[in-house]
Amino acid sequence: MTPDRIVYQTPGRRTVLKGMAALPLLGTIAAEALWQKARAAVPGRSQPNIYTKLGVRPFINARGTWTYLSGSLELPEVRAAKQEAARHFVDIFELQRAASKRLAELSGAEAGMVTSGAAGAMALATAACMAGSDPKKVWQLPDTAGMKNEVVMYGGRSAFDSAIRLVGAKLVLAHTPEELQAAISPNTAMIYTTALGERLARALSIARQAHVPLLLDDAAGIPPIENLRLYAKMGIDLFCFSGGKGLAGPQCSGILIGRKDLIEAAMANNSPWEGAVCRAMKVGKEEVMGCLAAVEAWQKMDLNALNKEWHQRVKKIATLAETVKGVTTTITIPEGGNRYPTLTINWDQNAWRFTVADCDRHLREGEPRIEVLTMSNPSMVPAVVERSPKSPRTDVLQIVSMTMQPGEELIVGKRLRDILAKASKNAAGA
Repeated sequence: MTPDRIVYQTPGRRTVLKGMAALPLLGTIAAEALWQKARAAVPGRSQPNIYTKLGVRPFINARGTWTYLSGSLELPEVRAAKQEAARHFVDIFELQRAASKRLAELSGAEAGMVTSGAAGAMALATAACMAGSDPKKVWQLPDTAGMKNEVVMYGGRSAFDSAIRLVGAKLVLAHTPEELQAAISPNTAMIYTTALGERLARALSIARQAHVPLLLDDAAGIPPIENLRLYAKMGIDLFCFSGGKGLAGPQCSGILIGRKDLIEAAMANNSPWEGAVCRAMKVGKEEVMGCLAAVEAWQKMDLNALNKEWHQRVKKIATLAETVKGVTTTITIPEGGNRYPTLTINWDQNAWRFTVADCDRHLREGEPRIEVLTMSNPSMVPAVVERSPKSPRTDVLQIVSMTMQPGEELIVGKRLRDILAKASKNAAGA
């Protein structure tokens, strides 16, 4: 069967051209299918893995570095560093101080530390800005009596602001520069924001005038690795990244970077100090060394080359999906977090009587399981309302390139093509 006939309609010139463009990929898929059958026939090749033995289904990750989907896969350098770190005992106080010095060298900031994710960095930054390094205040948290305890949330609430509240801070919301300025009071301990670009620069200016430290949460801000030096050069008091997202370090790690006095205060409120409010947010020697290895590795990577590789992956999927009449695609790089070539796939959901949620379900329930990006967020606490209310928008299906492994794009493309072709046929025959 030729690719264009999957449309089940008389193909037009555009459809034929799309089908011809997909022929090399379809040939590769056919050869790959034969190879997979042959490989499965070899004894030991189809044995259960560590997850399937527990009844857990691994999947092709085309959704991105979501925590509930186990973030990213660690870089080889990270795995090697963690294995080496696991063979020795070290003093964690000494290790964090040494890591701080190295992060300072890599970023151009005064100091840094490895944390238990970006959320751990948020909690530590808040504790540092409220209690400082005073042992009595460190032991007193989360009771903030006698301390500055307000954190201005520039941009509104976040699903992650419990990391700020759990150390005793009170949230004050501000959505505009004017509201930010008005929200600052003698009781303001810190300003928190995820704003970038001009909004970040304006917030930083207001924070400086008020002599209030600002924490920038750019959890998915690496890559590009240049953001390390950019934020340090801007003079941001504190900024943090996730270790388990684009950095591809240990999943339970993050980095907090900034002013030396505030980083030292964050360490005073952190594990391994017994009695510190963030004692529970410990990171081990493996996370510290693994996270440093990830930052070191990114210094040597060519992001342009990686983007070209990632773009080619989603381009192949687009080529296969567009053999189905009525399917259109676009490839963009988001300006916020998860800045990787991302494929958006569109079809007339009403005419086909086949929604993004339907397609998402078919991809997840098939074999192998495939996770894609939609408006759904299975990990969001249902009661959460983030930032300011947003106007309703149409759900779309997106493919994030970075978390797919080489060759998986052909599996995703073929599956999408088959699912959408069937939905198109059903709609035409209804």
